[in-house]
Amino acid sequence: MSPEGSVTHWITQLKTGDEQAAQKVWERYVQQLLGLANGKLGQTPRRAADAEDVVQAAFANLFLGIRNGRFPHLNDRHELWQLLVHLTDRRASDQLRRDARRQQMEVGESKLSSPLDTQCGRAGIAQVAAQEPTPEFAVQVAEECERLLDSLGNETLRQVAVWKMQGYTNDEIAERLGCVTRTVERKLNMIRKRWREA
Repeated sequence: MSPEGSVTHWITQLKTGDEQAAQKVWERYVQQLLGLANGKLGQTPRRAADAEDVVQAAFANLFLGIRNGRFPHLNDRHELWQLLVHLTDRRASDQLRRDARRQQMEVGESKLSSPLDTQCGRAGIAQVAAQEPTPEFAVQVAEECERLLDSLGNETLRQVAVWKMQGYTNDEIAERLGCVTRTVERKLNMIRKRWREA
């Protein structure tokens, strides 16, 4: 294989932001990574779509990480393959955790969703949840949320708190900040401590 067609050469080009190199890396590894993601997620029609999302996220993390200098020791195809496998595995694990949480919530809701609890004559959770909050209550919640965010006194902590409330995982927040997951965990502990004090 000529140097221009080698994975090592593509890695060098990726570090300069070359989009053609990104396309070549995608084409070289996408099918193998889809196989890995499908193996981890299981084989159902819905899982096939999930596997595609997982692999796209893994490549996005790779390209963004290279652009931000997060993988300085990435120099050859063996290191690239190991990194892609790791990123794909993490994304698939995150997807499985989200699915498990969603399933638990659906099971819990189905147990509580009867229109009328026959034993006590009260509305089920579905009826209560369907009621719109009053404007006064919505304002109170918004003001309290803003007060708690302001109490953090740090824009990074504020952003981490917002992302966490939006449902991002610690790994996803770490990727957005360009740091390790442990740093995010420390920031979340600091947020909890400040909010308890507030």
